[in-house]
Amino acid sequence: MNSLYLLFYVSIAIWFLTEIYYKQTFKSEKKDQKKDQSTLNILWVVIIPSVFIAVTVSRLTSFHIKNQYWILYLGETLIVIGVFFRWIIIKSLGKFFTVDVSIIEDHRIKKEGFYRLVRHPSYSFALLTFLGLGLFLNNWISLFIAFVPVFLAFLYRIKVEEEVLMQQFGNEYLEYKRRTKKLIPFVY
Repeated sequence: MNSLYLLFYVSIAIWFLTEIYYKQTFKSEKKDQKKDQSTLNILWVVIIPSVFIAVTVSRLTSFHIKNQYWILYLGETLIVIGVFFRWIIIKSLGKFFTVDVSIIEDHRIKKEGFYRLVRHPSYSFALLTFLGLGLFLNNWISLFIAFVPVFLAFLYRIKVEEEVLMQQFGNEYLEYKRRTKKLIPFVY
């Protein structure tokens, strides 16, 4: 069991370091049309306290989701899947991925790969990471704190991003939006 907790802390550290790396490396350039100033900051202001409060609450209260070890394994699996596939998706976007909402030169709508099923797969897998965190903490209150505020912050970011994409691409984006779900394939 100690090795599972070690894996948990390592995977959370990897998640945190990759997010710092993305924030430092994938900024829009001066020539790009930066369309948003605040949503990245809002995400960080929501995520950091949510994680710390969720962990603290899980240590101070006992509202177990399931008093069995499999819930820890499920949570850890979702964390690893979320971090890994978010990285894959960001790599697949290449030059079109920026941490700030921007339109870059020769911008196009990505419609292949995961983007055939959902419009925001990077956010889907980020949210899967937070769901996994909440499950690993095995506490109903922690699950709520780790997931719901972050989900709401991502929904706001998606709203801003989709408004920019509608302005830039018009009917092409509207048609793509009709064919795909926002975050969960075939569901939402």
